Amino acid sequence: MKKYALTLITFILITNLSFGQETVQLVPNDNDSRVITTGLPFMLIAPDARSAALGDMGVATSVDGFSQQYNPAKYVFSEAKSGVGLSYTPYLSRLVNDISISYATYFNRINEFSAVSASFKYFSLGEITLTQDENDPGINVKPNEFAADVAYTLRLADQFAMSVALRFMRSDLRINQVDPNANAANTFGADITGYYQSEEEAYNDFNGRWRMGFAIQNLGPKFTYDDGGRENFQPTNLRLGAGFDFIFDEYSKLGLTAEVSKLLVPTPPITGDRLVFTDNNDNGVFDADEDDLNEEATQRNIILEGQDNNVGFLSGIFQSFGDAPGGFSEELREFTWSLGAEYTYQENFAFRAGYFNEAEDKGARKFFALGAGFKYTTINLDLSYLFSASRVQSPLENTLRFSLTFNFGDGEYDEY
Repeated sequence: MKKYALTLITFILITNLSFGQETVQLVPNDNDSRVITTGLPFMLIAPDARSAALGDMGVATSVDGFSQQYNPAKYVFSEAKSGVGLSYTPYLSRLVNDISISYATYFNRINEFSAVSASFKYFSLGEITLTQDENDPGINVKPNEFAADVAYTLRLADQFAMSVALRFMRSDLRINQVDPNANAANTFGADITGYYQSEEEAYNDFNGRWRMGFAIQNLGPKFTYDDGGRENFQPTNLRLGAGFDFIFDEYSKLGLTAEVSKLLVPTPPITGDRLVFTDNNDNGVFDADEDDLNEEATQRNIILEGQDNNVGFLSGIFQSFGDAPGGFSEELREFTWSLGAEYTYQENFAFRAGYFNEAEDKGARKFFALGAGFKYTTINLDLSYLFSASRVQSPLENTLRFSLTFNFGDGEYDEY
């Protein structure tokens, strides 16, 4: 009797394992491209022509009137007492003519050791007419975003300075005529930056000067557009740069600069479904027409690889250095890098060229840029032009950008 019972149990187990065994299958979503997205992305767009011509860099370039965007710590190395900068950048100019970024900045050296500065950045998305049908005259709306900031810079050594900036940002993109619960999003952030500039040193055939800089930008809380809405990260960003000036004589100089940057925002994880089902055809894969899905045990949109990015902004900063599902190699791909060169003659004319690179699966922004600068008395005029080198067309491709700087008290300080 025991022999027959053992045989029966063995037959049942084999049958259950071979026909209709319960199986678990992980089904990832289609998210091979893990681009990190944030709110207020316009904060990362270079607003001035000089930085744009050098490949969207500015943390370690020499001081100019628009240093507020990248590194206000440079202002205590300005030879001018104060300055005002104005810049205008058309956006998506090949499609529309009313989307643009306007930028205004001001700085003032208080003394040899300190400076104050401020800026205002405005991103206009043009005018949009909302209609319900062909007989509706429509309502005109003008979505926009802007940021206003102030910074204080202190010279901590002869060749090194640091700066702290405080910023208010407002994003009015949600249209309350469409969604009555939508409001403009308001938030605040801070920058911490540093800049080093060496003394001019003599080499065999030329003189030279080293430059280095860092910046942690847009440190601040997450924000929403409506009560209970999704929380958005600010574009918290780390920039590191270094450069060298080849000073050939009193008339000509060549500056070479390199910069890397990384968003300090968590990487989106790989998500998917965990399906628990009875594998009736014993092929190990869930077939909706043949297999029975265990609805209670099945989980949707779970994290398969990576870490949960629903964290606070401070936790997100530290998490951003080690949460990429692809491991260390993917973390490296999250760094963008730029190279730039600037030749200056008699401080009155400058020719610039730059290149910007971003990994294919992180946004695929790649472009070359050219630019020029002209100085007449206290006025600087800068121009730049962008050439896309990516499969993804840049919204700034074939766009001519220009900036104006007015320097006051030029030559009042001797930094070299």
